[in-house]
Amino acid sequence: MDRFDAMRVFTRIVERRSFTAAAEDLGMPRATVTHTLQQLEGRLGTRLLNRTTRHVSPTLDGEAFYQRCLRLLADVEEAEGAFRATDPKGLLRVDVHGKLARHFLFPALPEFLTRHPGLDLNISEGDRLVDLVREGVDCVLRAGEPRDSALIARRVGLMPQATVASPAYLERHGVPVTPDDLANGHQAVNFVSSTTGRPFPFEFMVGEERRSLTLPGRVSVASAESFTEVARLGLGLIQTPRYHLGPDLASGRLVEVLSLYPPPPIPVSVLYPHNRQLSPRVRVFVDWAGGLFR
Repeated sequence: MDRFDAMRVFTRIVERRSFTAAAEDLGMPRATVTHTLQQLEGRLGTRLLNRTTRHVSPTLDGEAFYQRCLRLLADVEEAEGAFRATDPKGLLRVDVHGKLARHFLFPALPEFLTRHPGLDLNISEGDRLVDLVREGVDCVLRAGEPRDSALIARRVGLMPQATVASPAYLERHGVPVTPDDLANGHQAVNFVSSTTGRPFPFEFMVGEERRSLTLPGRVSVASAESFTEVARLGLGLIQTPRYHLGPDLASGRLVEVLSLYPPPPIPVSVLYPHNRQLSPRVRVFVDWAGGLFR
């Protein structure tokens, strides 16, 4: 194994905090990973990792060497990518918002895999905060304003939203004409943030001004499917991306209100760690996702 391959093994051990997880990610026997690390430490004449039966962490020398390795490997990948016309190869681990992926990404997935025959995908679904480095994930697809400043965020699209309610709800509470009308006894089905535990406010564009307000509601949910279903039952107003609403609006199960005061669109971004920014695998995924959302 050459020195750059040994560096790749070492950086993956540090990121995954595990010899076994690093071996699985790299498709190597665990014994090969262990032997590579031993050879690397022998060549450098220093201990790079603290090992216990349950935990692996870098020593001070190991942390310093890890940072150097990240820069060197990024330079090598960039240099090779500039001259190599071959397609990216290997395993790309992505974590996606499930409903977003099923609507936009998955229908085009066969074409993506045909275009990149050397690429394999490991797709997990979630809307939680993912520690990309520790969990060995290359990038995540998320809706909303990126909150983790430690990651690079590439915006790939904007999703229009709508404010809707069921006909039964509007018959009981009346049809609001302006956002100010919502103070007159209107109710919400509130969507709770998985990060803060608090409901997302309703937002409206009034001219150039973004207006935000919180409505009372007897039901709060944390799932997009439940959110729309509870609104169909007439239990409150919701704001949600339009792509969720096509069949409901077409059938009349839900009705759009306040269309003159639309909610601001939701950004969609691919986020990845700094040490993945030059990866050809991540680059082709970002370009492909951006094309789909455009």
